[in-house]
Amino acid sequence: MLIRDKIAVVTGAASGIGNAVAQRLIAAGAKQVGIVDLTDAVHGAADQINKAQGKQVARAFQGDVTDSDFRAQVFQTLGEDSPVQLCVPAAGILRDAMAVKLNKSTGEAELYDQDLFRQVLEVNLMHPVYWTMQMIAGIAEYRAKTGAGKWSAEEDFQGSSVIIGSVSSRGNRGQVSYSSAKSGLNAAAKTLNVEGSFYGIQTKVIHPGFVQTPMVEQLPDGLFEEHLRKLVPIDRLIQPEEIANTVAAMIENPIISGPVWADGGLPPMT
Repeated sequence: MLIRDKIAVVTGAASGIGNAVAQRLIAAGAKQVGIVDLTDAVHGAADQINKAQGKQVARAFQGDVTDSDFRAQVFQTLGEDSPVQLCVPAAGILRDAMAVKLNKSTGEAELYDQDLFRQVLEVNLMHPVYWTMQMIAGIAEYRAKTGAGKWSAEEDFQGSSVIIGSVSSRGNRGQVSYSSAKSGLNAAAKTLNVEGSFYGIQTKVIHPGFVQTPMVEQLPDGLFEEHLRKLVPIDRLIQPEEIANTVAAMIENPIISGPVWADGGLPPMT
């Protein structure tokens, strides 16, 4: 599916992978990209992109990606004339802690906080699934309105969602909630890919390794350089632009069904 002349939405786009993806889609000729983020930095990010392009191609939306009303409003605004056809839900959070931690002073075991678990699932699992579903819904409604019916291979593909997973989907110490959420994306994407094929829509997952982003910068000082770097065969952090280039390739190559491991050769962590 060609990126050129398509309307796209990217969450978590004020920085990191999301921002790099938004810029890559615009470089590939996307007609308009809605960039979404919880922080007001999203407005500056949109202004910077538009200034570099010399035209208004990025549109900022500030809000909570887990809010269904906000999600619907973003898609409605972007899809006034034609539906959103590209979706990259890249927003994510970390709330790392051991699943069970023994309190040394009391001798009692403490379980990972349930409210934090739900929050991580909402942002890292439910949000990308529902933003993808919203895109599918818009395309389905548009095809019904225009009498297009079931998609056929003689047509161009109608939509593509690339969901940002993580190597933590294979399980990782101290990430019971994050790993659970990212692992769930594989089954969700496979299901949406099968169901979305009726409308000519593909859903795929990319699992990045250690990428130089604000999220990875939350790691304790020296953890990557002193302990994790030796596990990565490419011997460095992955750059957000490298993930963005891979996302673009996944969109434009229909035979890639995923999941795609963009981890620099990192083996499963234990």
